Amino acid sequence: MSTLVYVLNGPNLNLLGTREPEIYGSDTLAEIEAALHEQAEGLGLAIDFRQTNHEGQLVDWLHEANSAGAKAVLLNAAAYTHTSVALLDACRAIAVPVIEVHLSDPSKREEFRHISYVGMAAADCVQGLGARSYSVALEKAAAL
Repeated sequence: MSTLVYVLNGPNLNLLGTREPEIYGSDTLAEIEAALHEQAEGLGLAIDFRQTNHEGQLVDWLHEANSAGAKAVLLNAAAYTHTSVALLDACRAIAVPVIEVHLSDPSKREEFRHISYVGMAAADCVQGLGARSYSVALEKAAAL
Protein backbone atom coordinates (compact mmCIF):
# COMPACT_ATOMS: atom_id res chain seq x y z
CA MET A 1 0.00 0.00 0.00
CA SER A 2 1.21 3.49 -0.82
CA THR A 3 2.48 5.74 1.91
CA LEU A 4 2.05 8.92 -0.12
CA VAL A 5 -0.55 11.44 1.00
CA TYR A 6 -1.32 14.48 -1.10
CA VAL A 7 -2.18 17.65 0.83
CA LEU A 8 -3.95 20.04 -1.51
CA ASN A 9 -4.80 23.61 -0.59
CA GLY A 10 -7.04 26.00 -2.44
CA PRO A 11 -7.43 29.75 -2.91
CA ASN A 12 -6.12 32.34 -0.49
CA LEU A 13 -4.50 29.79 1.81
CA ASN A 14 -1.14 31.19 0.72
CA LEU A 15 -2.15 34.22 2.85
CA LEU A 16 -2.51 32.27 6.10
CA GLY A 17 -0.91 33.99 9.05
CA THR A 18 -2.04 37.42 7.90
CA ARG A 19 -5.49 36.70 6.43
CA GLU A 20 -8.22 37.09 9.03
CA PRO A 21 -6.24 35.50 11.88
CA GLU A 22 -9.30 35.73 14.13
CA ILE A 23 -10.91 33.11 11.86
CA TYR A 24 -7.97 31.15 10.44
CA GLY A 25 -5.31 31.54 13.14
CA SER A 26 -1.80 32.92 12.93
CA ASP A 27 -0.01 29.86 11.55
CA THR A 28 1.31 30.28 8.03
CA LEU A 29 0.83 27.61 5.39
CA ALA A 30 4.61 27.03 5.46
CA GLU A 31 4.45 26.37 9.21
CA ILE A 32 1.56 23.95 8.74
CA GLU A 33 3.49 22.19 5.99
CA ALA A 34 6.65 21.85 8.13
CA ALA A 35 4.69 20.40 11.06
CA LEU A 36 2.86 17.99 8.76
CA HIS A 37 6.12 16.74 7.19
CA GLU A 38 7.46 16.01 10.68
CA GLN A 39 4.26 14.25 11.73
CA ALA A 40 4.13 12.26 8.48
CA GLU A 41 7.64 10.97 9.02
CA GLY A 42 6.63 9.68 12.45
CA LEU A 43 3.62 7.94 10.90
CA GLY A 44 5.70 6.33 8.14
CA LEU A 45 4.08 8.51 5.49
CA ALA A 46 5.35 10.88 2.83
CA ILE A 47 3.38 13.98 1.92
CA ASP A 48 3.16 16.02 -1.23
CA PHE A 49 1.99 19.46 -0.05
CA ARG A 50 0.66 21.97 -2.61
CA GLN A 51 -1.34 25.20 -2.85
CA THR A 52 -3.05 26.91 -5.76
CA ASN A 53 -5.55 29.67 -6.32
CA HIS A 54 -6.90 27.88 -9.42
CA GLU A 55 -9.79 25.42 -9.39
CA GLY A 56 -8.66 23.43 -12.43
CA GLN A 57 -5.24 22.89 -10.88
CA LEU A 58 -6.89 21.23 -7.88
CA VAL A 59 -8.83 18.95 -10.26
CA ASP A 60 -5.60 18.03 -12.07
CA TRP A 61 -3.85 17.28 -8.77
CA LEU A 62 -6.71 15.04 -7.62
CA HIS A 63 -6.34 13.08 -10.88
CA GLU A 64 -2.58 12.95 -10.34
CA ALA A 65 -2.99 11.60 -6.80
CA ASN A 66 -5.14 8.82 -8.20
CA SER A 67 -2.64 8.01 -10.97
CA ALA A 68 0.19 7.99 -8.42
CA GLY A 69 -1.71 5.51 -6.23
CA ALA A 70 -1.72 7.83 -3.24
CA LYS A 71 -3.00 6.50 0.06
CA ALA A 72 -5.22 9.55 0.59
CA VAL A 73 -5.74 13.20 -0.26
CA LEU A 74 -6.20 15.85 2.40
CA LEU A 75 -8.13 18.58 0.62
CA ASN A 76 -8.69 22.08 1.92
CA ALA A 77 -10.50 23.45 -1.10
CA ALA A 78 -11.18 26.72 0.75
CA ALA A 79 -13.95 28.72 -0.96
CA TYR A 80 -14.18 26.15 -3.77
CA THR A 81 -15.62 23.77 -1.15
CA HIS A 82 -18.90 25.68 -1.41
CA THR A 83 -18.98 26.35 -5.15
CA SER A 84 -17.20 23.68 -7.15
CA VAL A 85 -19.15 20.89 -8.76
CA ALA A 86 -15.94 20.20 -10.70
CA LEU A 87 -14.15 19.29 -7.46
CA LEU A 88 -17.11 17.13 -6.39
CA ASP A 89 -16.91 15.28 -9.70
CA ALA A 90 -13.13 14.89 -9.43
CA CYS A 91 -13.38 13.51 -5.89
CA ARG A 92 -16.03 11.05 -7.05
CA ALA A 93 -14.00 10.07 -10.12
CA ILE A 94 -10.92 8.90 -8.21
CA ALA A 95 -10.37 5.80 -6.09
CA VAL A 96 -8.20 7.62 -3.55
CA PRO A 97 -10.07 8.57 -0.37
CA VAL A 98 -10.39 12.33 0.13
CA ILE A 99 -10.42 13.82 3.62
CA GLU A 100 -11.90 17.31 3.66
CA VAL A 101 -9.99 19.79 5.86
CA HIS A 102 -11.05 23.19 7.21
CA LEU A 103 -9.29 25.46 9.68
CA SER A 104 -12.57 27.05 10.74
CA ASP A 105 -15.95 25.40 11.18
CA PRO A 106 -17.97 26.35 8.10
CA SER A 107 -21.23 25.33 9.80
CA LYS A 108 -20.73 28.17 12.29
CA ARG A 109 -20.07 30.78 9.62
CA GLU A 110 -22.10 32.43 6.86
CA GLU A 111 -24.98 30.38 5.50
CA PHE A 112 -23.41 30.04 2.04
CA ARG A 113 -20.55 28.13 3.67
CA HIS A 114 -22.88 25.48 5.09
CA ILE A 115 -22.95 23.49 1.83
CA SER A 116 -19.89 21.46 0.95
CA TYR A 117 -19.63 19.98 -2.52
CA VAL A 118 -16.33 18.38 -1.51
CA GLY A 119 -18.05 16.86 1.52
CA MET A 120 -20.56 15.11 -0.74
CA ALA A 121 -17.73 12.88 -1.94
CA ALA A 122 -15.22 12.98 0.93
CA ALA A 123 -14.52 9.93 3.06
CA ASP A 124 -14.20 12.12 6.16
CA CYS A 125 -14.03 15.74 7.29
CA VAL A 126 -11.96 17.54 9.92
CA GLN A 127 -12.93 21.12 10.68
CA GLY A 128 -12.78 23.84 13.27
CA LEU A 129 -9.49 22.88 14.90
CA GLY A 130 -7.30 25.56 13.33
CA ALA A 131 -3.97 24.28 12.07
CA ARG A 132 -4.53 21.09 14.08
CA SER A 133 -7.23 20.13 11.56
CA TYR A 134 -4.44 19.05 9.21
CA SER A 135 -2.76 16.96 11.89
CA VAL A 136 -5.97 15.15 12.80
CA ALA A 137 -6.72 14.57 9.11
CA LEU A 138 -3.25 13.08 8.59
CA GLU A 139 -3.83 10.69 11.50
CA LYS A 140 -7.10 9.64 9.85
CA ALA A 141 -5.25 9.09 6.55
CA ALA A 142 -2.63 6.96 8.31
CA ALA A 143 -5.40 4.78 9.74
CA LEU A 144 -6.89 4.01 6.32
